[in-house]
Amino acid sequence: MNKPELLRVEVAYIALDRQFLREIHLPPGSTVADALVASKVEEEFAIKLDALRVGIWSKAVDRSAMLADGDRVEIYRPLKIDPKDARRARAKQKG
Repeated sequence: MNKPELLRVEVAYIALDRQFLREIHLPPGSTVADALVASKVEEEFAIKLDALRVGIWSKAVDRSAMLADGDRVEIYRPLKIDPKDARRARAKQKG
């Protein structure tokens, strides 16, 4: 019997001052939570991942979501300003 291939997964996080993109290899059946732990992003950036949303390829998912080979797990920071409010402020400055 062949040993199952490992999944190749990327974990991405954009901080205010730098980017994090790490390729990791996980066994089949791994979840988003497994990828976050294996990437060590929490330790490298001293952030609390519990409060941040996550997704796969720009689609928000739960941390229990199963991974497929080639997935990119993304960690989303909260918005500093609502995009609608930012647009209104720009329009007000021009007008």
